[in-house]
Amino acid sequence: MPSYTVTVATGTQWFAGTDDYVYLSLEGTEGCSERHLLDKPFYNDFERGAVDSYDVTVEEDLGEIQLIKIEKRKYWYQDDWYLKYITVKTPMGDYLEFPCYRWITDEKEIVLRDGRAKLPRDDKTQILKQHRRKELETRQKMYRWKEWHPGFPLSIDAHSHSDLPRDIQFDNEKGIDFILNYSKAMENLYINRFMHMFQSSWSDFADFERIFVRISNTISEYVMQHWKEDFMFGYQFLNGCNPVLIRRCTEIPKKLPVTRDMVECSLERNLTLEEEVKQGNIFIVDYELLDGVDANKTDPCTIQYLAAPICLLYKNLENKIVPIAIQLGQKPGPDNPIFLPSDATYDWLLAKIWVRSSDFHIHQTVTHLLRTHLVSEVFSIAMFRQLPAVHPLFKLLVPHMRFTIAINTKAREQLICECGLFDKANATGGGGHVQMVQKAMKDLTYSSLCFPEEIKAKGMDSREDIPYYYYRDDGIKVWEAIKSFTEDVIHIYYESDEVVCEDVELQAFIKDIYVYGMRGVKASGFPKTIRTREKLAEYLTVVIFTTSAQHAAVNFGQYDWCSWIPNAPPTMRHPPPTEKGTVTIEQIVETLPDRGRSCWHLGAVWALSQFQDNELFLGMYPDEHFVEKPVKEAMAKFRKNLDEIVTAIAERNRNKKLPYYYLSPDRIPNSVAV
Repeated sequence: MPSYTVTVATGTQWFAGTDDYVYLSLEGTEGCSERHLLDKPFYNDFERGAVDSYDVTVEEDLGEIQLIKIEKRKYWYQDDWYLKYITVKTPMGDYLEFPCYRWITDEKEIVLRDGRAKLPRDDKTQILKQHRRKELETRQKMYRWKEWHPGFPLSIDAHSHSDLPRDIQFDNEKGIDFILNYSKAMENLYINRFMHMFQSSWSDFADFERIFVRISNTISEYVMQHWKEDFMFGYQFLNGCNPVLIRRCTEIPKKLPVTRDMVECSLERNLTLEEEVKQGNIFIVDYELLDGVDANKTDPCTIQYLAAPICLLYKNLENKIVPIAIQLGQKPGPDNPIFLPSDATYDWLLAKIWVRSSDFHIHQTVTHLLRTHLVSEVFSIAMFRQLPAVHPLFKLLVPHMRFTIAINTKAREQLICECGLFDKANATGGGGHVQMVQKAMKDLTYSSLCFPEEIKAKGMDSREDIPYYYYRDDGIKVWEAIKSFTEDVIHIYYESDEVVCEDVELQAFIKDIYVYGMRGVKASGFPKTIRTREKLAEYLTVVIFTTSAQHAAVNFGQYDWCSWIPNAPPTMRHPPPTEKGTVTIEQIVETLPDRGRSCWHLGAVWALSQFQDNELFLGMYPDEHFVEKPVKEAMAKFRKNLDEIVTAIAERNRNKKLPYYYLSPDRIPNSVAV
């Protein structure tokens, strides 16, 4: 009688093994096997990290094996099992791989197909078509869209992390408990003694050092030493943790009535301001989005303030970007002066601090939360709802969706919910952050997520004109590497543009993102359909780049750039100055966050800047969803390209006092997971 050798691999996560009854049956083109008992209690098979083999004997040859059914029956208590994969050696000596990489929970049966990726048109038999359809129907019941706030991209319908499907939960929920992690961070930073000292001001700038952890040769220490300097202020717009706002100024806006006389002493080329603008040497950052946003009122003992400044910057003869004018409100007038480098030292310093505070708010809520976390969640939900596990694009994208829905759900549960941790230290807490996302949705366009296109739209694409914009330089390299990879994969499975058009599952994925993620807003520019391989490659590059590189660029530098409180104040306790010549050092310290809020802020940026345990970085795909040789060759090529980028970045950073490494592929996690 024909015999098949079945090898079963269990995951290495904690509690991945099982002591339950496990049954297996094979289904081929010529028939089905009986249900075989593989494991039962106390057999000690299917333990964590185990690879177990079994012989399955059948009455007659089953033909080509199409499906494997795995059934788990509870012995005593709920004992979830993480199944990595199953391989089958046929009587003819052929090996078939059946990837799973899922948790089998309760008393359920799962049905696996072999690992070869298939488009809908490739399935010819009714049984395979039915399996494909049933998988999506089941997933669409599990992954439901829900509106968290009006005007937001839709998110997952789950109240808590424990409500999520087991397959997308964190392996250890304690590891992403924000309250626990923030408290641990403050303890590790030796600042927990200050964490309850709300309303208690620091005595001076040096006093902030009491909660500042010095780690030799780090960026954070360099920031502490140089934060008052104009070059450091300007540098952060290029290579800090929010390097996405600066744009070349083509015309001085009427709402910023800067005159030639005001900035003449800051210009170094013997040109007028208008001539400097024409030559492309003037840049602008406008925080208009903050105008009208309500400041945090959750603590009646501390009035908190926001501003919506406009900052004009200049490229000097050393090619450094430095500030030359700051207006702290959007409407010009006698009570809204334009602050200048030639003003009194503390006037100019406080104006820059207000800009840094405003930058922090835009970074946290728009650059980070909306444009990486929430957008990546949209991609994740649409993928699970519309792409079955056998689809090549599911296999391509699933490593880049790892834990994204879970981290966002946990954030909605603890961090950015009403009365959450975000409210403790941030002036945009208490609802201001919600207003900001709602306002920022109008600028969330498809083209703005296309990295090279967005850089060019801001006039920041010239390496010759702006030579020290490492965020741009490294981002372009990583974008091109990802795009080349997606093109290679697409050409393996889509032989023509016509095949792209015919892929109903792909089109449903694209439509889900447009309708639910972008709320069907035509002005977003998100496509409703994809009709060419070229456009599909760009779209998939947007997805992978956003979930990996873009998030890394704006997340993992938070401790570096925001741990020195005066450089990134999360709240301000006095309103912006309305006249010049009155600011004192005492007033600045009284305006900056109190001791308690400073500590919560420091704990937050520390915790958010840490990689996950067992982090998987860009190009690392230990779960072998793909089994075909051409795709594995494409992956190897991708990793080689990424390694070359790592080497180039390391060489550039050598001996730099301010190295830029956030977009080095060996520091870019595959997905948004923190």
